[in-house]
Amino acid sequence: MIDLRSDTVTRPTAGMRAAIAAAEVGDEQRGEDPTVNRLLERVCALLGKQAALFLPGGTMCNHIAIAAHTRPGAAILAHRDAHILRAESAGAVMLAQVQTEALDGDRGRFTAEQVRRAATAGSRYEPATRLLCVEQTHNFAGGAVWPLGELAEVCAAAHERGLAVHMDGARLLNAVAATGVPAHEFAAHVDSVWICFTKGLGAPIGAVLAGSERFVSESRRLKHICGGALRQAGIAAAGCLYALDHHVQRLADDHVLARRFAEGLQKMEPVRLHTPQPDSNMVFFELNGWTHSAFLDRLATRQILLGPVGDRLRAVTHLDVTADDIDRALQAIEDILTGRGDGFRRRSRPTR
Repeated sequence: MIDLRSDTVTRPTAGMRAAIAAAEVGDEQRGEDPTVNRLLERVCALLGKQAALFLPGGTMCNHIAIAAHTRPGAAILAHRDAHILRAESAGAVMLAQVQTEALDGDRGRFTAEQVRRAATAGSRYEPATRLLCVEQTHNFAGGAVWPLGELAEVCAAAHERGLAVHMDGARLLNAVAATGVPAHEFAAHVDSVWICFTKGLGAPIGAVLAGSERFVSESRRLKHICGGALRQAGIAAAGCLYALDHHVQRLADDHVLARRFAEGLQKMEPVRLHTPQPDSNMVFFELNGWTHSAFLDRLATRQILLGPVGDRLRAVTHLDVTADDIDRALQAIEDILTGRGDGFRRRSRPTR
């Protein structure tokens, strides 16, 4: 099976499994797990932050960070297609009790002027804006990268207005691989940031949220409220440490394969690409004359999986995908679209 639905489907390598099996462990909740503590030190150095917190996954990082930066009745700003708004079940509203305001912008980005206009001091009629959220890379914008200069301007505008800035850095290291800009240079412009180990880095569990000592202290309290107390979490942290040692540089390989996939799709007439030249490891596209279910079902019979995302399809390259897999997937798509190999020919118009 060639699984291109997401980079979250990666499986731990043999080397990572060995590291997990050999992990030194302790009680994480008490701060006594040595492997977790080593991971936190590594991430603090990587991101240039004072303190960090180990959490099971990235959505919990976002929810906790928003609650730590705000107070009930405040407002936050985020892009209209931010993962925080589109894919986290209104967790920020439930946990932090904040109002969200969506900003428009191309490829998941908005401008400093938009931030200045949207941020409010608050009154008896409207909530005070306390937090700006940015996403790097931006998932629903096709894995788009915020250029460092634009990110710095937006964050500076937020700080001018008295807002904190939080970065959803689920794929921050993909942005590093795409641009060559060190992670700490992106992170220097935000007050909190997290990185995920369960996507392109290939670990089975774990994300690390980082920021100031004060922010992480409050985040640890909120983690406990969320039921996030962990015990011998070094088993999971060992996989994350292995990923930092062995899987960061190879993220660039995923980007090459995404471009290979996009170039192949560009040659197919029914395909409309949203990301003709992917910044990172995602390719979004549409198919004229097909429903998602009809196309995906037929593709699955060829042992190939893609993911539907709204009105688009998404392919994500990752640790378990090779160049041969990409070529095989492209050939299967072409065969299905042209009706070759299975006695089926595409209708000239979609069925009603």
